Amino acid sequence: MRLCTILFCIAVVCAPLVADQVSMKNGDHFTGSILKCDGKNLTLKSDYAGPVTVSWDAVVSIESSAPLHFGLADGQTVVGTVTTADGKLRIQTKDTGTVATAKAAIRFIRSAGEQAAYETEIERYRNPRLVDLWTGFVDLGYSQTRGNARTSNVAVSANASRKTSRDRIGVAFTSLYASTDTAGKPTVTANAIRGGLNYELNVSPKVFAFGSVDLEFDEFQKLDLRFVPAGGFGYRALKSEVTTLDFHGGASLNREFFATGLERTSGEVLLGEEVTHKFSAAFSLREKLAFYPNLTNRGNCRINFDTSAVATLRKWLAWQVSLSNRFLSNPVPGRQRNDVLLTTGIRLTFAK
Repeated sequence: MRLCTILFCIAVVCAPLVADQVSMKNGDHFTGSILKCDGKNLTLKSDYAGPVTVSWDAVVSIESSAPLHFGLADGQTVVGTVTTADGKLRIQTKDTGTVATAKAAIRFIRSAGEQAAYETEIERYRNPRLVDLWTGFVDLGYSQTRGNARTSNVAVSANASRKTSRDRIGVAFTSLYASTDTAGKPTVTANAIRGGLNYELNVSPKVFAFGSVDLEFDEFQKLDLRFVPAGGFGYRALKSEVTTLDFHGGASLNREFFATGLERTSGEVLLGEEVTHKFSAAFSLREKLAFYPNLTNRGNCRINFDTSAVATLRKWLAWQVSLSNRFLSNPVPGRQRNDVLLTTGIRLTFAK
């Protein structure tokens, strides 16, 4: 029993000696395990307070009991324990001895666990599985009235994309259903479904080849199915953190089946552009236009226009307003050329 007590006391006394130490300009001291630093903030796991994040500029000195991975301004990475003396970090490496560097030259610090996680993520981007790297959103909109008239409106949209340095896959879906009930007689006032699949392969940093398939149903255009496979090339005219602008051109085959029994097959030219712009971290705008001149029936055409404005509320939550217009120059008799769809509601984002 006495031996156990002595060992316990030794462990308590020695624990701070083997823990990492971080000293601040204001005189505060933290002990625990250094996890990471990105050049702006340092994160340390304290035994009593959990993860603690402090400003790297406010750190005066650090000491570690276990080897850490250091990224330096000259591009080299060194691994070893660290102490601080004369305003410099002294990294004791296994192979090259002591490396002395200024604190300002540190680009990153990672523990062994953080380094392993970083290397795993890098490998994931280099050789991603098909289920990796997907990002996207789901838009939900619903409205209802009750009283002299009973109406309901449901709008659902989803978009997912997987982007790598080599290619990009995109999937999109939109559904709108609206009905009204007056005098006990329910009537459908809108019923449309749209979806598509797109694949882009980078030919050069500016040029990409693409293939796509679009599907569309619209009860009030008497359109049972529009099936449009397309392909061509695109050009990335502008790409920055704030704005992107792509132009694309090619050809498509438009296969249409109408409720009247009419079936049409047309060859088309495809010309279009797509632009996104971030006005701020919380507000962005996206617009896409596709023009399809008909080669089989000269003088006819289709135009698809989509735009959306998004205001971010949380990392995973936003509010969106979307406008979609489908123009068909030769609809079936009795139908209008334009179908405009305006929706608003919440947006749920996801990433994998």
